[in-house]
Amino acid sequence: MDDQVVFWAPDDSGLQVLKDAMPEGVEIDWVNSSASLEESAEALQNTKAIILGGALAFDLDLAAKCPELRLIQTTSAGTNQLDKAALGELGIKVSNNGGGNAVAVAEHTIALMIGVYRKLQLQFKNVQDGKWMSNIRAEWFSQAHELTGKTVGIIGVGRIGSRVAKRLQGWECGLIYHDVVDPDSELVSDLCMEKVELDELLATSDIITLHVPLNRNTRGMISDREFDLMKPTAILINACRGPVVDEDAFIRAIEQDKIMAAGVDVLEIEPTPEDNPLIGMDNVLITPHLAAFTQEASEKSRAFATYNTAKVVNGGDPESVVLPDDSIIVN
Repeated sequence: MDDQVVFWAPDDSGLQVLKDAMPEGVEIDWVNSSASLEESAEALQNTKAIILGGALAFDLDLAAKCPELRLIQTTSAGTNQLDKAALGELGIKVSNNGGGNAVAVAEHTIALMIGVYRKLQLQFKNVQDGKWMSNIRAEWFSQAHELTGKTVGIIGVGRIGSRVAKRLQGWECGLIYHDVVDPDSELVSDLCMEKVELDELLATSDIITLHVPLNRNTRGMISDREFDLMKPTAILINACRGPVVDEDAFIRAIEQDKIMAAGVDVLEIEPTPEDNPLIGMDNVLITPHLAAFTQEASEKSRAFATYNTAKVVNGGDPESVVLPDDSIIVN
């Protein structure tokens, strides 16, 4: 196959929209990600860049048989399924979606905050079951709060975390943050954020919201010790990656009233088992990893993927390269 960019996916259902978005002069075609190693290697001999169709891994043995391959491009923010260090040794870079879904996830994050405070999942269920308000006011009034004026602790202020902070300004929230990477000082000033140590953030925040990549440093970063530091009135929001939170510790924290409630878009195992205790907890709002589920996010992510892969085909350096430690080079 002579196509310089390949859409690597189990089916070709997303190919046409990528073709429509691809800059003129750059060809893209589909290669079945379920094909054998030999078939795939033959199909990818002249391929310079690959766009992944979903959260797919890419076999290192196959990567070693692709002499022209320079970039694996995701349409998601997460790249933890790819061995970036090993791919780098083969001269292959990995890029994420360049913040294409950042607005969608930021908006969903705030929706989770409001949903948790107003117990929206219980309200919806009661109406659907014909119970109207029933016992909600009597049983849950102590957990009903306004978002305005709350102290929000943002862990990770990259593309998504910074957009959460920007939107929370309209709610007159106090914003504190913790990040291992120092964000732009002008951004911090503009958003009126204060940097604090992680333990202080956990101990003083009304709302703790997570926006970090999943890697060896962040896996299980919120566990029993961290829950013990939180206020009993705190709520936890997670719209990044499920394994960032130790789920057993999370369950204990809810059962033992270490925190008041939580709203999550991600869990350790997805789809989560039907017997997961979190599903039956009325003070835990769970959405099925659809925070980026908008037309606009898909369009922006596709546009960046085609732009970035075309840039590599034309001899340029890719943007939004994710390093093995999950830091991002923004060109």
